[in-house]
Amino acid sequence: MTLEGKTALVTGGSRGIGRAIVEQLAARGASVVFTYRRDEAAAEQVEKLNPATTAVRADQADLATLEHMFEPVRDGLDILVNNAGVTGSCPIAELTADDFDRVFTVNTKFPLFAIQRAAPLLRDGGRIVNVSTLNTLLPAAGLSLYCASKAALEQITVVASRELGARGITVNTVSPGATDTDMLRGANPPEALAGAARSTALGRLGQPDDVAAVVAFLVSAEGRWVTGQNIRATGGLFV
Repeated sequence: MTLEGKTALVTGGSRGIGRAIVEQLAARGASVVFTYRRDEAAAEQVEKLNPATTAVRADQADLATLEHMFEPVRDGLDILVNNAGVTGSCPIAELTADDFDRVFTVNTKFPLFAIQRAAPLLRDGGRIVNVSTLNTLLPAAGLSLYCASKAALEQITVVASRELGARGITVNTVSPGATDTDMLRGANPPEALAGAARSTALGRLGQPDDVAAVVAFLVSAEGRWVTGQNIRATGGLFV
């Protein structure tokens, strides 16, 4: 699944699933621009280990950073991966309007306008992948904004696949399950992680590379006949 000669833009690429996506696309020959919000050291480490990568600081809570993010790919783009997002847990009774605006801006608004900005730059046959979550299928208490914002992104994926399909551009969602990242471990006690592994058909937590491999397939030539789909990369957490 070579990506030689391709240019990719990945949001949130300095750690976790995003970093694994950056590394896999670069390993397959793509030139990869990736964003980070504040962890400059982590971004520099990715660049150092992967000479075909370029880090750009961007804060998805601020739509004004969108143009800066696209500056390195202004001459053309083949792949856009909207990976960056926020979670957070809060019961509906305690939510504020600011909470709503923050989560929906990062998880829905920014990716939507990234797709809009990418469309004229994408070469025919290009690829867009939006990263969602299994929680839109298995919601949990306290995750109303997270689940709703990602569900909205999934619907944007389907509509975009219709609007861009005439140019051979595919648009898909990848929804990870319990994936072993700092974010997952920071939000769950060890017993919850052990329970998730037991509930998964393959008997373990996912690794970032597991999800990145699905993304790499979708953006390759081999993924050309898959569009408008939500691929649940969960190891069988829900079957």
